[in-house]
Amino acid sequence: MKSVSLLIIGIIIGALATYYFCPNCTGHDDEVEGIVKPAGVISPKEAMILDEAFNSRHQLISDSIVMRPDNRSSWWSLEDVRNYLKYAENQSHELGYQMDGVRLYLGAHPDSPEVGIGYTTMFFVPTGTQALSEGSSLPFNFKRQGGDIPGGDGLNMSGDGNPPSANYPQ
Repeated sequence: MKSVSLLIIGIIIGALATYYFCPNCTGHDDEVEGIVKPAGVISPKEAMILDEAFNSRHQLISDSIVMRPDNRSSWWSLEDVRNYLKYAENQSHELGYQMDGVRLYLGAHPDSPEVGIGYTTMFFVPTGTQALSEGSSLPFNFKRQGGDIPGGDGLNMSGDGNPPSANYPQ
């Protein structure tokens, strides 16, 4: 009887330890988890305000390009973004970093005889911190946001799009 109660207590402690140390190891990957609204989500009205504030800068850039107005936005498919995040996280791990996010940069394609003037583009770059060594006693890093990961591949080659004011109702 004593050994049965010790076995039951051991099972309970093991289950609690598993739940505490491995919350994502339940094996129910197909279950939908709660959707959390991320920090920084803006309304369509706020998007239009940001777009309108950019108009004077865009006009200045476009006036210097005679072929057509410069690009205002970029578009990626969900599949491409998801695949890139998986790829970048794996590559970051191989480079010895813990990926914590992505940074979106504005850039411009270089001028070329074939294409002409290089238009504005946007691209993602993985960010993170160096992975902790195996012997560390602390399982986390106190740094809130990492920098660009050296050697990490970025994501470009998006499609052009319209400014938000063309897509959102007034």
